[in-house]
Amino acid sequence: MTAAVSLQNVHKVYNNLTVVNDLSFEIQAGEMFGLLGPNGAGKSTTIRMLTTLTKPTQGQIEVAGFDIVRQPLQAKQNIGVVLQQTSVDGDLSVWENMELHGRLHHIRNPQRQQLINQWLEYVELADRQGDLVKTLSGGMKRRLQIARALLHQPQILFLDEPTVGLDPQTRRRLWEIILDLNKQGMTMLLTTHYMDEVEYLCDRIGIMDGGKLISLGTLAQLKSQYGEGLVMKQVGDRWKYLFFPDLPQANAYLDRQSDKTGMMVRPSNLEDIFVELTGRQLD
Repeated sequence: MTAAVSLQNVHKVYNNLTVVNDLSFEIQAGEMFGLLGPNGAGKSTTIRMLTTLTKPTQGQIEVAGFDIVRQPLQAKQNIGVVLQQTSVDGDLSVWENMELHGRLHHIRNPQRQQLINQWLEYVELADRQGDLVKTLSGGMKRRLQIARALLHQPQILFLDEPTVGLDPQTRRRLWEIILDLNKQGMTMLLTTHYMDEVEYLCDRIGIMDGGKLISLGTLAQLKSQYGEGLVMKQVGDRWKYLFFPDLPQANAYLDRQSDKTGMMVRPSNLEDIFVELTGRQLD
């Protein structure tokens, strides 16, 4: 079966600086894939290449079966993009933003109106379609971006930090929308700084650092590989982390210590694994 997204030995060089270095991975149709990495890891450049905004220096990228260099138009017709930055026009109404996007994608009436109504209803903005976008809350603007990204019925949705800056209730509502779309068969690639978001939403996780993919797998696979039990020890004003295959072995290690001051045991999580692999937290 053809992968929805495929990167094979991809490099990207800017001014003799390699920012993506021999990157290879695939995302299967219907999969929810999380791509993580600290600033400077090459994650943003990877997203720019996948969405045809920049070309790889070397290697091959296929999106929805189309080569992004040789067939960029066909690739773009099959992807939707929701950016971290608000990219809807604040001086247009909700409906006008959708209408403009539909026309840019050459969606004819009456199908265009049907799709606009369908997706505004889906993201619960049908009753706000006449309102100027600048009067909407941050969460409403993000929901409008999702509706707009889905209007031309793409196969693959790229979500670049879609919930950044939103309150917890709004984040959870967007999670519900994202999960529902994925259950309907939408392939998705998610980047985020929220580890709980990745743990809750994603089928598989790729971690980048220094332009390379340094780890790939399901959350269960990553925990199994790096350890499900964690011993934390306070050393000065820092914490030292020791991984163990499981919690019983972590507890056994703690029991053997003559001085347990500043030590505790808990299950490991994705953030622990990320920090262990990259040596620093997301920022």
